[in-house]
Amino acid sequence: MIDERALILSVKSGSEDSYKILYELWVSRLYRFVYHYVKSEVVTDDIVQETFLRIWNNRNSLDPDFSFKSYLFTISYRLLLKEIHRQLNNPVMAEFIDYQSELATAADEAERSLEFDHFLVALENAKKLLSPRQREIFEMNKELNIPILDIAKKLNIGEQVVRNQLSASLKLIRVELSGYLKFLLVFWVDF
Repeated sequence: MIDERALILSVKSGSEDSYKILYELWVSRLYRFVYHYVKSEVVTDDIVQETFLRIWNNRNSLDPDFSFKSYLFTISYRLLLKEIHRQLNNPVMAEFIDYQSELATAADEAERSLEFDHFLVALENAKKLLSPRQREIFEMNKELNIPILDIAKKLNIGEQVVRNQLSASLKLIRVELSGYLKFLLVFWVDF
């Protein structure tokens, strides 16, 4: 069995061999995750490669006590949101959306997918309204599924502070994403 913590420590100290091992461990899972949303091999390749490039370039900040999987998928998630946002602002995408809306029966599936894409962009915009600490706590708890106690330990703050910050961020997010309640219910049961 591979000791991921030891690999991360080794990567942090500059080991290219350990980096290659981590890459091989995670690249196929990350590729499937990204491809599921973008349905393009070229875009998926770009996002996956950019994710691993960022990990290498920021290897000094790797925390062996924090989930590498969470770190990896958070980076790719943010790159994925940027790509979706870029596609939504593309005039060709706007024409495609118009074309899809004309196809009543076939449009149902595309509409749900597009609505989810809009939700992801709206969520990212709503998170920009949070304070840096609120955003950090929100992402750790709601996106990375890190328990409140673990967040408090990681950030060296009290559990009640975490709860208060999370509560404040949830109130703002609920208001900003009120048009997307069905997605909020799916992602965060306690909304």
